[in-house]
This record gives sequence, C-alpha cells and structure tokens, in this order.
Amino acid sequence: MHKSEEHDGKGRQSKKSRVTIKEVAYALGISKSTVSRALNGYSDIAEHTRLKVQRTAQELGYKPMIHAQAIRTGLVRSLGMVLNADSHDGHRPFLADFIDGISRRASQDSWTLTVATASHALGVLTTIKRLSDEHTVDGFILPRTRIEDPRVHYLVKAHVPFIMFGRTGDDTECGWYDIDAAKAMQEAVLRLVGMGHVRIGFINGLERYMYAKVRYEGYCEGLKKAGLPYEDCLVRHDAVTRRDGAREGAILLDLPERPTAIICAVDLAALGVYRAAHDRQLMIGSDLSIISYDGIAEGEYASPPLTSFFVDNREAGERLADLLIRRIQGDAPESLRQLGEAHLIARASDGPPVIRSA
Repeated sequence: MHKSEEHDGKGRQSKKSRVTIKEVAYALGISKSTVSRALNGYSDIAEHTRLKVQRTAQELGYKPMIHAQAIRTGLVRSLGMVLNADSHDGHRPFLADFIDGISRRASQDSWTLTVATASHALGVLTTIKRLSDEHTVDGFILPRTRIEDPRVHYLVKAHVPFIMFGRTGDDTECGWYDIDAAKAMQEAVLRLVGMGHVRIGFINGLERYMYAKVRYEGYCEGLKKAGLPYEDCLVRHDAVTRRDGAREGAILLDLPERPTAIICAVDLAALGVYRAAHDRQLMIGSDLSIISYDGIAEGEYASPPLTSFFVDNREAGERLADLLIRRIQGDAPESLRQLGEAHLIARASDGPPVIRSA
C-alpha cells in the first residue's frame, strides 16, 4: 500500500491525512524543532542530521505547507533572479546548467526559483524592486556584476538579501561566489611563455563589468611573473561577440610587430579572432596561438578546437543557491564569500610559435 493511502472499513482506499512534522520527529526520535530547523536549512543543524531528516520526511510523504510557513516565518521560500534579455549573453548556453544548479539546490530544502527577464539594465532594476515590494521572493542571485552595480546599491540600502555571481567595486555588506579568473589569465600567459611566446596580446570583455577588470589584472600579473613588459598596443577592450573579436583581432594582427599569441577574456570573441587570422592566412595553433575563457561548446567544434578555461556553471548555481538560503536565514554577508576555479581544457589552438621564412 502507498504510504499516502489507507483502506476504510468497507475495503475502499481513502486518502491519508497530511503527514506532519510531529510524525517525522516521532519516527526519528528527535524534537519537532530540530526537524523544522533541519527542513528549513538552518546552519546550526549538522549536515548529516539535515540529510537524515530530509530522507525520512521524503519516505513518509511529508510535504511542507508553504503558505503556513510563509505566515509563520515571513518567508515565501523562493529565490529570485532577474536576467537582462538584451545583454550579449542573455541567452547563452551556460544558463541552462546555471539555472539547473540553482533549482536543484533550492529544491533540496523545498525552496523554489523565480526567474524574470527585462529588456535592459534599468528594467532589471525595476523588476527587482517590484519583486521585492511584492515579496514574491526572499532574496536575489545577481549574475554578471558590474564594478558600479545599481542592483547592489539598491538591495543593500533596502536590506534585501542577495548573493552575487562575481564581485563588485565595493563589496561591503555583500556575499558572493566567484571564479578565480585572474588566476586563469595568469596561467594562460605563463603557459604561452613556456611555449616560447614573448608577444602576447589580450582582448578583454566589456570594461564596465567586474569580470573584465579581474581578467585584465590576471593578464597583467601573468606578464609580470613572466618578466615580460606590458605594451598598451597589445591590449584591446569591449569584445564579447564574434564580430567584436574579428574587429579587435584584426587590429592586433595588423600591428607592425604582431603578437604570436592572443588571450581572450570571452570565447565568442576568440572565435572572431579565428576569422581575422583566416583572412590573413595565419594558421591557428602555429602562426597564431589563442587561449580563451568560458569553455562554451562552440569552442570544442571550432577548427582547430579552442583551448579554453571551463567553468562548471551547474556547480556555480548550486553554490549560489546555498549561499543565498544561508543569507536569507541570517548569516552575515561577509561570511558568505567563496572562490572557485576555472579548469583549462587544452586543445589545438595554442602551441609553440612557428617562424616561417619569407
């Protein structure tokens, strides 16, 4: 017989009354308050206890009464995220894994994810304000942070919980999960230097975003560690599409003394550099080496396949959801800061420089 059903006196099946926290507590031999706090993800409950309570509750068929919880705790148990659908990466493939990671972690503690979109940056902020005022969500995940981010300023001032995917210029009262992209860019420079390259260009993303600042600093630090001089003519900015990459790549490849290698902050821009190299009859991987960052699928199928740093966006989503739930439950934002790593996928777009005779 299914746990949620029982037979009445006439042999017919009838629905069993809703399983309560009291029944879960009785089955485990612990207090109702411990069960409640474990199911609500409070940090004072040990992880093994939380998992045991969740497993038993699921086996017994316990389902939380969300409306009752909202009245009692003031929480609607929903995480919010507002995406800028008009941005260059508004529909990038990474979003599927990213959202899946957030949803998986949220559902473990019976939270939900509310995703909204807006057509521009001002619309994103307006939507965040509306969702906050209506108490549709309990807090926000902020992807793609800017150095000066109006979303952060508003949420800090309004005392609304949030966690950033990335950092910002002033992270006072901010929690975040970020990838150590500076380390990745340093590794890219040192990898190329180890192959024999001494003129290494850099094509950055949009300068108003924090990721671009971090990746640029990593490139500069890599040059410093390698003992190479910084040359302003080898650095280009604001390239986030194939067209951007082709344009900025052409400028670098037309220099009197062109770079033998280029590092790109964004994979799509790197694929644009392929076009610029092809137009100049340069062979990627020998005449010109390219290393990039993002690990998008298109890079794997490029010709030759693109060497790039991969980010596990599903894991990032899980980490962000966990941090936001903890923030909503009262953890201090300064205690909610984590740094993950990008992992190099070495393919065929980089190698030792080839000196061809005229």
